[in-house]
Amino acid sequence: MDIDVLGALAVRENGLSVTPTAPKPRQVLALLALHADQVVPVATLIEELWGDRPPRSARTTLQTYVLQLRDLIATALRQDPEGAEPRSAKDVLVTTPGGYLLNTDGGTSDVREFERLAGLGYRAMDAGDFPGAARQLGDALSLWTGSALADVQAGTQLEMETRRLQETRLCALDQRIEADLRLGRHRELLAELTVLVSRYRTHENLHGQFMLALHRSGRRSEALDVYQRLRAVLVRELGFEPSAGLRRLQRSILMSGPEPALDPVAAGGSGERLSRVG
Repeated sequence: MDIDVLGALAVRENGLSVTPTAPKPRQVLALLALHADQVVPVATLIEELWGDRPPRSARTTLQTYVLQLRDLIATALRQDPEGAEPRSAKDVLVTTPGGYLLNTDGGTSDVREFERLAGLGYRAMDAGDFPGAARQLGDALSLWTGSALADVQAGTQLEMETRRLQETRLCALDQRIEADLRLGRHRELLAELTVLVSRYRTHENLHGQFMLALHRSGRRSEALDVYQRLRAVLVRELGFEPSAGLRRLQRSILMSGPEPALDPVAAGGSGERLSRVG
């Protein structure tokens, strides 16, 4: 089974889609796909579908959705290669004590591949291998085709999972840009960072990276304007000043001293302000 969730939901068995069109079964499949090869408790699925006010028939209705998914899987299993060990839909969407498990049987998952490549990129950054980090993190980010589960109606569980995935995406993006800056690719980053700071209006590290890229491209006044716009938004909307690291970067640019190296943690990086991203 092959699973894509970093964009539209797509689940395939033998190359055939087993993704339902009805909203509730799509939610069930999406949650199972996010936790592929792990048991998802019935209580978690019910909370996703109905929140804290499930109907009395919740378990029975959930079982109906599972049966609908198994019908799609059964159709796809008819395309198993000749001579392959026989499988049933219950072998793929498995009932376990207290929950259900989606068995990928060694198939692909874009989330797993993203996490693998991002992990390689982080290790390369720690080792000072900036070309390797930029490459691995770039490959990880290329797996995203849109917002996670963009075409799935989300309940509480899926909303939490998609927020988590978005944070991991931003962390990888932050580190890939940092690697590119260290490789002197400041001019190549300007167009991308222009879009990012517009989208994430209070994300300090992205603004700091944009300031640095502008400064190193000989656009000092524009770099200082970026700081002032960010400060105005932070003060007006969140009630606090930019972080100490970002203020140091601004002073360094004002003094036109040696090009500074931005410290993602000191500047209020991807972790510190992620929950306040606008």
